[in-house]
Amino acid sequence: MSREASSAVLPKVYVPVKASFDAEGNLLPTEILWEDGRRYPIDRVLKVRQAAAMRSGGQGDRYTIMVGGKESYLYFERSTDLSGPRLGRWFVERK
Repeated sequence: MSREASSAVLPKVYVPVKASFDAEGNLLPTEILWEDGRRYPIDRVLKVRQAAAMRSGGQGDRYTIMVGGKESYLYFERSTDLSGPRLGRWFVERK
């Protein structure tokens, strides 16, 4: 890969995610559904923090997750709507 391509902004890929709330109200993702229909169970959530998606732009809650034994990031972009069922969207940075 050339230097120009490696410094290019990578697109966000919005993905469907299965998630649940624990008893304390924490939002925890459990599975990612990829564009081609493959499902990726999330083995473990290691950390959640507010962070920018440096390669693709935007920011939100960055979940550091384990999928298939590999560490990855999953972002939750919060909706600006303060009421209603739409809380936000999940995305990953395309590799």
